[in-house]
Amino acid sequence: MSGPLPERPDATHPLLAEALKLFFPVAAAHAVLLPLIWVTFFAFDLPFARQVPAGQWHAHEMIFGTYGAALAGFLGSAMPEWTDTEPRRGRAILFLLALWLPGRLIGLVGADALIVPAALTDFAFLTLLLFYVTRPLIERRSTRHGSFALWLVLFAAIELAIRAAWILGETAWSARLLQTAIAVFLVFLSLAIARINVVVVNHALDPTGETTPYRPHPGRQNLTAGLVGLQLVAALAAPNSAVPAWLALAAAAAFLDRLAEWFIGRAVLRAEVLALAAANACGGLGFLVIGLAGLGAPVSPATGWHLLSVGALGLAVMSVFVIAGLRHSGRDLVLPISAKLALGLVAAAGLVRVLPELGIGEKMLGLHYQLAAGLWSASFIVWLIGFWPIFNSQKGADGCG
Repeated sequence: MSGPLPERPDATHPLLAEALKLFFPVAAAHAVLLPLIWVTFFAFDLPFARQVPAGQWHAHEMIFGTYGAALAGFLGSAMPEWTDTEPRRGRAILFLLALWLPGRLIGLVGADALIVPAALTDFAFLTLLLFYVTRPLIERRSTRHGSFALWLVLFAAIELAIRAAWILGETAWSARLLQTAIAVFLVFLSLAIARINVVVVNHALDPTGETTPYRPHPGRQNLTAGLVGLQLVAALAAPNSAVPAWLALAAAAAFLDRLAEWFIGRAVLRAEVLALAAANACGGLGFLVIGLAGLGAPVSPATGWHLLSVGALGLAVMSVFVIAGLRHSGRDLVLPISAKLALGLVAAAGLVRVLPELGIGEKMLGLHYQLAAGLWSASFIVWLIGFWPIFNSQKGADGCG
């Protein structure tokens, strides 16, 4: 009589145990390669971009490529944790990765002729991710975290709209839609930080976990997300009016007001706490610059968008990589040197990218693109080197919120 069947590798390998253990390293690898290839090899151009501006291809791949994979890892692991259901693993997350990959290969070289297949696979990727996100909610008959599903639907719709605008040659519209996609991702950032920060701050204040001294202000939890949503609607509906600028200032005020949640004394100097606070601050400063630019101040709105996309989102994504990476690998929230260095490098990348455009270090203008790209790639290389052995370990998970 034959012995028991061997376990399938896709069910036992640590990288396939849950979504974040596969998608966080994939997103990090993409974050390393994308800016280096864009700046160093293609010199801010793409070999097959004809109708679509190369800069829009690059922005799209940052949002839907790097950040899209990070979102898949976060939601694919966090939603089962929040609903106490089994996470997707093995072939289920490999199939999700297979849908994500074609668009990245096409976007890397800016192949205008392949926009349609890239759009189809990206939409299929986001649709399957939506299924993975909503299935636990349906199983538990819960709507508590349903806002993530609703914003994911909008994110997928924006992706299709961008591709359609490219096909039709409406690059002015696609530029606005790319900014809208950043705003939607900032909503994800706001909603995620509202949940993660509770765990992180309470751990910083009482590492034993015996008490939970920190309670977030309920009025601040969804205010930033709501105002960002209003601003993006106004920016699409009335782009030439002053309304989006004023709403950008309102969103900035909400982000900056939320900094009060980090008034926790010396514990704020812990790297993981400070990184989340800095991500929130960059969100406020980014909308402040966008609002001021819209009202005629001598600043570029592009600087504001880079404060959001590189500063706020870069720090937030790296923070989630570090915090969730440790918690879901069964480690205590004690950051290794690689994690602190990665967070410092991504913060430096954001500063180098925007400060020369704000009149600080103007001698770096022009060179700051290459410096920021190098610091950005270095941060994700450091994270990969430090967390690869952690993710390959069989150690259990504690969760992140």
